[in-house]
Amino acid sequence: MPEISLFFGIRITLNYNDHNPPHFHAEYSGNKALINIADATVLRGRLPKKQLKLVLAWAELHKDDLFINWNLSKNSKELFKIEPLR
Repeated sequence: MPEISLFFGIRITLNYNDHNPPHFHAEYSGNKALINIADATVLRGRLPKKQLKLVLAWAELHKDDLFINWNLSKNSKELFKIEPLR
C-alpha cells in the first residue's frame, strides 16, 4: 500500500485494490484503523485516543485530497503525498 502521509509516527496509506466505501488506512505502533473519507469515522480497527484525534483532524483538513487519491487508486494511477500535520 502506498504511503501518502506520515506524521507523529502515524503512517497513512491507501490500497489500490480496496473496497468501498472510500477509506484510508492509519497505523501507529502496531495499531491499525480504516477511516472513512466522507465523514472521518473509524470503519474498523482502533488507534490510541491521541493519535486517533490527530488522524481524524488531518482527514477533515485533507478530505478533498483523499478523495482525489482514492479516485486515482481506482484508476491505477500514481498517488500523491498529502501534507502531514505539523
